[in-house]
Amino acid sequence: MELQTLKQRFGIIGTSEAMNRALEIAVKVAPTDLSVLVTGESGVGKEFFPQVIHACSSRKHNQYIAVNCGAIPEGTIDSELFGHEKGSFTGATEARKGYFEVADGGTIFLDEVAELPHSTQVRLLRVLQTGEFMRVGSSKVLKTNVRVVAATNISLQAAIADGRFREDLYYRLNTVPIEVPPLRERRGDIYLLFRKFAADVAVQYKMPSISLNDEARQMLESYYWRGNIRQLKNVAEQISAIEEARVITPQILSRYLPDQDGVKSVSVISSHNNRKSNDMSDERELLYKVLFDMKSDINDLKRMLAEALHQSPDSFYRQSPSEIKALLPTSSQSDDYEEVEQWDYSEDVTNETAARPAQTKADAQREQIIRALRNNNGRRRDAARDLFMSERTLYRKIKELGIKED
Repeated sequence: MELQTLKQRFGIIGTSEAMNRALEIAVKVAPTDLSVLVTGESGVGKEFFPQVIHACSSRKHNQYIAVNCGAIPEGTIDSELFGHEKGSFTGATEARKGYFEVADGGTIFLDEVAELPHSTQVRLLRVLQTGEFMRVGSSKVLKTNVRVVAATNISLQAAIADGRFREDLYYRLNTVPIEVPPLRERRGDIYLLFRKFAADVAVQYKMPSISLNDEARQMLESYYWRGNIRQLKNVAEQISAIEEARVITPQILSRYLPDQDGVKSVSVISSHNNRKSNDMSDERELLYKVLFDMKSDINDLKRMLAEALHQSPDSFYRQSPSEIKALLPTSSQSDDYEEVEQWDYSEDVTNETAARPAQTKADAQREQIIRALRNNNGRRRDAARDLFMSERTLYRKIKELGIKED
């Protein structure tokens, strides 16, 4: 199954290399029966990986059961996983199958596996080694054929050192490790996820979707996100429900991004790399703006030429260059057509621009910024908005490109 198809099927959003690598490992290991241990911080989306593994395996038509080991009381966890016989403990009024018996032939996902008590860890190790288990209160050995995928948000090696987790069980579970990256290491995915969560809220409650201006987007992508995707979703839902403004500014967003245990709201991690990435993004958007304006100028010129030749714009646009050339006056047919072919549309369209040399990227950026400043009477804030960049970035570009303002 292709990675993009897989993401669409399970609603996984993002293009980060670390996330793609984790998904690739899940797909490759799925056809086997090897145990998988998914690790990562709380809220990163570990629960998607056992679903992917099950769906891409030969077990996909059998049971898939997800068990939160931390949510089941220690006194009943053995009964939940392995079942019990009637009368085996107070309240056991009838025999009951456990998850390992019900999911025979399928997959069990053990979330928060580090929370299992020692006695249950021993039972689980036996299932992984031999496929055998016994119900609580029974001496009869039962067999099961279950694929186990486990997940944890803590270091199992540290838990082993503290005596809270069995080392032999760790190696049985960790046959194939998958590490899910935290959200702060997926900078390019943060805004995509936020936009998806905001759109979901808008559809669910029939309200206009919120959007972020450039400065707010930068703040969102620079935040540390200790709570990862779960926290990001919570913020998107809060803002959508509480704020009347639909365009969110940094002032509004900052109210929902508190400092976390001494970590500043806006992270300074990898600031050099982030700055470089932002610069490349700004330059790319500026070049797109140049191309869009050039296209607009060309269309205006075509429309003017069509009117001069008494042609409708639609029919005129469908004609080939040779057909257009035939419509021009004979006396100036050659010269005029060459002028149309070689026109430079990057600045004010005049006859003097016909023979201008090719522009560099810096030249194109300089002219676009100058044009935006002129159109807005030197107001940097308005010029920055027209250029799809922050005012701070515009200041830096003006300085870098040596633009002198009137």
